Amino acid sequence: MERNLAQEKAVCHNQGPMMLLAGPGSGKTTTMTRRVVHLITECGVSPSHILVVTFTKAAAREMRERFWKLCALSGVRSNYSLVTFGTFHGIFYGILKAAYGLTGKNILSEDRKYELLKEIIYKERIDTEDEKELFEGLVQEISEVKNSRIPLEHYYSRNCPDETFRRIYTSYVSACRRARLLDFDDMLLYCYDLLDQRPDILAGWQEKFQYILVDEFQDINKLQYDIVKMLAAPRNNLFIVGDDDQSIYAFRGAKPEIMMHFPKDFPKVHTEILSCNYRSTEEIVEAAGKVISFNQRRFKKKIHANKEKGMPPVVKIFENEKEEEQYVRECIRRYADSGTPYEEMAVLYRTNSGAGLLVEKLMEYQIPFQMRDILPNLYEHWIARNMISYMKLAMGDRSRREFLQVMNRPNRYISRAALEEPQVSFEALRWHYEGKEWLLDRIDKLEEDLGKIRDMTPYGAINYIRYGVGYDEYLKDYASYRKLKVQDLYEILEELADKAKGYKTFEEWFSHIQEYTESLKEQAKKQSGEKKGVVISTLHSIKGLEFDKVFIMDVNEGSIPYHKAVSESGIEEERRLFYVGMTRAREELQLLCVKERHEKSLEPSRFLKESGLLRDQYV
Repeated sequence: MERNLAQEKAVCHNQGPMMLLAGPGSGKTTTMTRRVVHLITECGVSPSHILVVTFTKAAAREMRERFWKLCALSGVRSNYSLVTFGTFHGIFYGILKAAYGLTGKNILSEDRKYELLKEIIYKERIDTEDEKELFEGLVQEISEVKNSRIPLEHYYSRNCPDETFRRIYTSYVSACRRARLLDFDDMLLYCYDLLDQRPDILAGWQEKFQYILVDEFQDINKLQYDIVKMLAAPRNNLFIVGDDDQSIYAFRGAKPEIMMHFPKDFPKVHTEILSCNYRSTEEIVEAAGKVISFNQRRFKKKIHANKEKGMPPVVKIFENEKEEEQYVRECIRRYADSGTPYEEMAVLYRTNSGAGLLVEKLMEYQIPFQMRDILPNLYEHWIARNMISYMKLAMGDRSRREFLQVMNRPNRYISRAALEEPQVSFEALRWHYEGKEWLLDRIDKLEEDLGKIRDMTPYGAINYIRYGVGYDEYLKDYASYRKLKVQDLYEILEELADKAKGYKTFEEWFSHIQEYTESLKEQAKKQSGEKKGVVISTLHSIKGLEFDKVFIMDVNEGSIPYHKAVSESGIEEERRLFYVGMTRAREELQLLCVKERHEKSLEPSRFLKESGLLRDQYV
């Protein structure tokens, strides 16, 4: 790779703080590893005094391996293996381990965390249909409170009533302490408290890590930053590398403001910009630069391409997602026939649920692919299971299991105590509630509804359950309690109805569901083996990777930017996410959107207009 002046200045920087703003494909890893070699060979720094911090084990491993190769090429004779490469959690755990003698038994596993929360949620008697989603939401919020050190009384939950969340949080923390268990966030929290309260221990680690380099600094959260500042003092030989334009993990507490504030925290900081993109063509770099320039809270920088001109990014607008999917499938075939390996193609979505249709068709047409994220099976969503249970009951199934799924969706006030037998009888139910006319009316209505559903198509049944039975009203109440957007739940139903079209009988549709579910399981088995095929990923999961051909799907208002982003800071984060997706492409970038989904009109994303690529006509 051709060296440039900014890289050389970064490599040769010696004492004091430095901020290296590294744009996409600008050679930051090479610059960092060369800097470590320079510190050892030219500045006389002992390898044991150098700490390199990354966010993932894979990144730490790659950085270490590249450093060792560079040492071998440079003829470094010093004991370079003494340089410490690690993740934030790994380094902070090491500090705690040295102080408290912790072992692996003190680390809370994900399975145990789930069990703890499940017990607490059960005791709270939270009415939840989507236990997995609630668990993930609560874990994220508990992490947010810890990492941002937010006073619990000032935190407002996004997943359940505030007081309920506060009780869950308090119970969870107490349970961990009683069992002497630390979760990942505790490693940071306890490490901060240890260094803050024990100046002698802090001084020892400051002497150990005299030079600190932090990769992907834009992803740091407040707690991680506070600890790093403590460790770097008083020498402040803190070398940070990152790109505020690629800060996309606000849900983990990462905010570009931390990086923006670095020059104020360290007034003597030396700043350099790696502004040459060695990855993408000039046209891709230019279009991405136009988009990100609309963000106000950023370091102003002009990124330029090292490559010659290539194909300009393409914007295409389709009538619906089926046309969009078919186009991508045909492009993949064409690229493969022309010699592009499948692994050099990536199809990117805002959320992993968006990939369902494409994945279904790729399996059908036997086009190899690999998923960066776990693809949720729509048919296993609790709403889909409710629809299927209604249909099975309509077909004559009277098992207690299926009946429990829907007997109070919408709420009919039927008690579990009324279901004593493995098979449910409507006559037995009536005997149980004899004299309660209002409840008997509801039981009669349920039996009548099941009779009507029996003769419908799957598509017709879903619509009848929604509007005739009152399922949509039930979802509205549920969304209100769980602080969800009811429209998100309605979209699950709309997608389900869309997939049910074309199937004339329940048996036919159930057969398709079973085949699809088996195919997904087979795909999951392949995933655990060799990684081959077109890469299907969310925008969040694709960061750090690059491909010859990139498709970004559903670049519509509501998808990109995501409909949950309503504040100015939220829109700026969505714009950074889109920028990350655009800059994954080396040669060709296609930005695709649709005119309608589930019979609702959609608008092209504002980001397409900002890129200068969208013309007023549809193609």
